[in-house]
Amino acid sequence: MSRSPDHITSAESQIMEALWRLGPSTAEELVTEVKRSQDWGDATVKTLINRLLKKQVIQSERDRGRHQYRPLVQRNDYLTQESQGLLDRLFDGSLAPLISHFAEHRKLTPQEVTRLKALIDEIQGDD
Repeated sequence: MSRSPDHITSAESQIMEALWRLGPSTAEELVTEVKRSQDWGDATVKTLINRLLKKQVIQSERDRGRHQYRPLVQRNDYLTQESQGLLDRLFDGSLAPLISHFAEHRKLTPQEVTRLKALIDEIQGDD
């Protein structure tokens, strides 16, 4: 099941990333996973889990007496919404100014240039 994701905050996205990586997980497993990259206590992680439950982007299921959480939003759907939101807010929904901004403010690696050229060729081939 995949649904359109509600707004997920930056902190909440840490929990979502852990769920997308691990699959169904207990609160304890999520605490352990998130603590690898964040200096958060157990209560913070559990608060974020509860927020995500209220937003209905994760689901809780009982398994052998323990709650297991699983995402109801696919990572790709989340990335699409967040990416479009960024484009809409900062670049009037247009992709070219975003790429231009990065090209002007951060040197593109040869691999990035090659990938961009390949994407352009692919898009032009679809016409």
